[in-house]
Amino acid sequence: MDNAHDLTVAPIPQLLRRLAVPVGIGFFFNTMFNVVDTLYAGLISTQALAAISLSFPLFFLIIAVGSGISTGATSLIGNALGSERRPEARLYATQAITFAALHGLFMTCAGLVAAPALFRLLGAREEYLYLSLGYMNAIFAGSTCFILNQSLNASLNATGNTRYFRNFLVVGFLLNLGLDPWFLFGGFGLPPLGLSGIAWATVLVQALGSVYLGVRVRKIGLMAGIRLGDFLPRKKEFLELAKQGFPASLSMLTVALGIFVITWFLGRFGREAVAAYGIATRIEQLALLPAMGLNVATLALVAQNNGAGLASRVRETVRTALTTGVLMMAGGGVAVFFAAERLMRFFTADAQVISIGIGYLRIAAFVFGAYVILYISVFTLQGLKRPLFAVVIGSFRQIIAPIPIFFILSTNLGLGVRGIWWGIAVVTWCASLISLGYVRSVLRRLPDVERSLRNSPQDSGSRLSPHPSDAPES
Repeated sequence: MDNAHDLTVAPIPQLLRRLAVPVGIGFFFNTMFNVVDTLYAGLISTQALAAISLSFPLFFLIIAVGSGISTGATSLIGNALGSERRPEARLYATQAITFAALHGLFMTCAGLVAAPALFRLLGAREEYLYLSLGYMNAIFAGSTCFILNQSLNASLNATGNTRYFRNFLVVGFLLNLGLDPWFLFGGFGLPPLGLSGIAWATVLVQALGSVYLGVRVRKIGLMAGIRLGDFLPRKKEFLELAKQGFPASLSMLTVALGIFVITWFLGRFGREAVAAYGIATRIEQLALLPAMGLNVATLALVAQNNGAGLASRVRETVRTALTTGVLMMAGGGVAVFFAAERLMRFFTADAQVISIGIGYLRIAAFVFGAYVILYISVFTLQGLKRPLFAVVIGSFRQIIAPIPIFFILSTNLGLGVRGIWWGIAVVTWCASLISLGYVRSVLRRLPDVERSLRNSPQDSGSRLSPHPSDAPES
């Protein structure tokens, strides 16, 4: 297996770099994938840009389900590998694939049925609604590929291999550069598909990725000896995946609901405000990329070292990831603050959209550090098999706090769109500090459980007594 065992042995700073750098590069190309889609939508019209922005909350539902399954499976596989329960890790890996495929089919059916009503709720009518549905229906049709890729990546992450998913994202970006204009404008026997063509290009890339990642997961050795029957749904493993994955998905779903809330408030200020938010958040994602790889690295390291009973290494992982991430984002915030106008002009020539987007970016620049603290805290808890806090803090950050604060700042105090931007900043910082306090209290209570035979090859198949923190959160 791809050096999975050294996640509990090698120096933490070295492992963070080894895991985080490929993830960060992959996230960069994934974000650029979305940037290319946004640029081509801008060639159609401002309304097409707004349609993509309006579709993002629904697109994020798919991302949330896939990310939750991936996070839960990574935690379960990593903890099993850390305590050297390799057959159990292999079973979780196969069951996660089936779990993901079934959820992908459900998302396709539910999304195609519910999308028209949801878009109307967000204010889409006539051509605006037609464009939004054309784009999103194609994405929903490919839900299984999106979610399956995340479950396959869970096996790779849990074994300490972040290179293959990076490779998929890099190649996917390059393919998208050629597929987007072809599907958008037509040619070589393909009719012009317009905005929906951008979505179909994305689905094709994801389908090719499913094949590539499936081959790579098989080659790392985690699934050696599996049979076809191992993919049949099993109650115990499905329940464990649900216990770990659903809270993570619910946490991500609160982000989708939060985007719904923000989009609803912005809709009162016109389509330009919605378009500006869509562009600005793409830029924000790019700025956060240097630190985002730390999330996946933290999850993998915490999961394996928690399974091994090495609490001191868990604490060191969290300290190092937080320090590194906050320092990187301090520099990123300065760059975005001063380059906000130039960055917005790269995506659109609409003066009103540019002005609104600049306002968002110059406030968001002061929030980058809060995002790092929040996400590393949540991924740490996932690695410790304590996923429920993420749902609580996500509900607070995305729904409970924003609704009254947005009303107060944007309406009662008359700040308009800027009130929404400041509301996002205040809520995010509060959530990050609460999360950090909770994680520190959990880490203080972790005892070190030494494994006297940790490096003994003859005991590599034995199952050790579980670490106190290895039990799922109730």
